[in-house]
Amino acid sequence: MEPVTLATHRLVLRPVGPQDADAVYTAVQDPDIQRWTTIPSPYLPEHARSFTEQLAPEGWADGSMFTFGVFLPDGPLTGMLSLTLRSLGTAEIGFWTAKEHRGHGYTTEAALTAARWAFTHLAIDRVEWRAEVGNTPSLAVAEHAGFTLEGTLRAAINNKGVRRDCWVASLLPSDLSLPSAAPYLPPPSRT
Repeated sequence: MEPVTLATHRLVLRPVGPQDADAVYTAVQDPDIQRWTTIPSPYLPEHARSFTEQLAPEGWADGSMFTFGVFLPDGPLTGMLSLTLRSLGTAEIGFWTAKEHRGHGYTTEAALTAARWAFTHLAIDRVEWRAEVGNTPSLAVAEHAGFTLEGTLRAAINNKGVRRDCWVASLLPSDLSLPSAAPYLPPPSRT
């Protein structure tokens, strides 16, 4: 798929490239990003170059992962967001926010923008969010974006060679008043 750029009144979500390697490297030096994500730790300049020059563009090219750098309109990187196809009609969202840009709602806004795009342009019917149990900032983003917390999966994340429990939540097109690509039949009411 050809990469796309998405915009809100406060943000630009665009594919990353070699010009972004230094900004990615700098942001990911934050110990919280290295702790809560599955990126390499320590995170070296060659990791940022590989990510921006190969991994992110290859995901767009083969349609398996759609990675957006999240930027303010005047240029600074606020974070990273990706949608990874996991199964037919399901994408998993992942994100991190640069330390100096936390607390402004940028990641929530980016998550909603990317989810709307996935629902309307990729025939996605479920965006799934997962985060290691204890990652309360990521949980706050998911909750503010309207994801429904579904529970805890035991040993479902492998972070740097260690299996960890994770929370799982979902966002459906109907949560954003959008139609689904496939019919959805929720279980009957128990009342």
